[in-house]
Amino acid sequence: MSNPKEQDGIQEILQSLQDGLAADEHARLSDELTELHPSEIAEILESLPSKDRIEIWDLVRPELEGDVLTHANDQVRISLLEDMHPHEVANATQGLDTDDAVDILQDLPARVQEEVLFSMDEQNRSRISQVLSYPEDTAGGLMDTNTVSIRADVTLDVVTRYMRLHGEIPDRKESLFVVDRKNTYLGVLPLIRILTREPDMTVAEVMITHEEGIPASMDEKDVARIFDKMDLITAAVVDEEGMLLGEITVDDVVDVIKEQGERSLMNLAGLDEEDDMFAPVMESASRRTIWLGVNLATAFLAAWVIGLFEATIQQLVALAILMPVVASMGGIAGSQTLTIVIRGIALGHIGSANARALLTKEILVGLVNSVIWAVVVGLVSGFWFENMWLGFVIGAAIVINLLSAALFGAVIPLALKRLNVDPALAGGVVLTTVTDVVGFMAFLGLASLYLV
Repeated sequence: MSNPKEQDGIQEILQSLQDGLAADEHARLSDELTELHPSEIAEILESLPSKDRIEIWDLVRPELEGDVLTHANDQVRISLLEDMHPHEVANATQGLDTDDAVDILQDLPARVQEEVLFSMDEQNRSRISQVLSYPEDTAGGLMDTNTVSIRADVTLDVVTRYMRLHGEIPDRKESLFVVDRKNTYLGVLPLIRILTREPDMTVAEVMITHEEGIPASMDEKDVARIFDKMDLITAAVVDEEGMLLGEITVDDVVDVIKEQGERSLMNLAGLDEEDDMFAPVMESASRRTIWLGVNLATAFLAAWVIGLFEATIQQLVALAILMPVVASMGGIAGSQTLTIVIRGIALGHIGSANARALLTKEILVGLVNSVIWAVVVGLVSGFWFENMWLGFVIGAAIVINLLSAALFGAVIPLALKRLNVDPALAGGVVLTTVTDVVGFMAFLGLASLYLV
């Protein structure tokens, strides 16, 4: 997240660009953009209305376009690519790392992808086509095929001379990959060991063999988990036979983690994680209306439950005043459990082996909290309305609702995960419905039995 000074800086640049557009100072704006980092240009484009965005994009110099596109979010990148000719896209991706070039091409329709690939030279076409053959959210879709590999039977002196001939080392490269004659991945040779060990030692003597290659089919979430757990900077990507295909670097994993965080945050509101702030009105409205409709349906369900006890509510107005308390307590308690379970699922900490233990723990936590707050709310309500039976009823309803909130807060995300539905996207809506319905049913049902 940008700090306040960075945010102020971006706002100043935005104001300057918009003033320049109004004054037709295109040459000055183009020079100003050239002085910025590509990530800053991408952030500016994301922060501009679509009309101004197109004008500013036209002022970005061609040699910067590829880097800017790699930093822009999906929706903004797609909107910019729509106005680019295939050969312009090919030129923009020339010189980019394979994984960055693939990120751009994956946002294009299949027909346009083919045109862009046809516009590339044979070497670029071959390496990009290889990565495009893997799903976007897998290790194969993340990897860069531009790797430096060496053999295990050569000496460190030979490796040093080879690296001098190679001329340069790819960015964020801390190790070389070791392979055999058939290109089977064997391990890694940290660059620091080349400098600190005797030149006549062989690679096999100093290499690390316990860092296994990442299967190309592995999900990107699992890749991020491995990088986090092992504190990796780079990792080899291998096929089913163990052949070295490419590598993943930590900057790609940071992007995955960032996307996952944004996805979880936006999904809580039923929004797309890459939603363009300045997308067309009808496009944004159509995306949001679906979850508004779902929420309306659940609201009518809760209202129907309340309607079943209309006569009871008419006889005791205090019930209408206290109903939101029961629903609110259940909603908060349920969301706490839901958040813990969704986080555990995302990190791979929760599965069939420990789901029952977690469920038991959350129910016990719900029981303790429900008893504490049932006493507090019951006493307050009893003295407030001078009716201790009312205090007993609302206290019992809170116990029932908090226990159900703990139960369903744990069960719902696990069930949605099994159904291949994102728990962060649908869990909150389902849980809110459950806690409202159970809370109202318990409170009004008990009131019908003991108060009316």
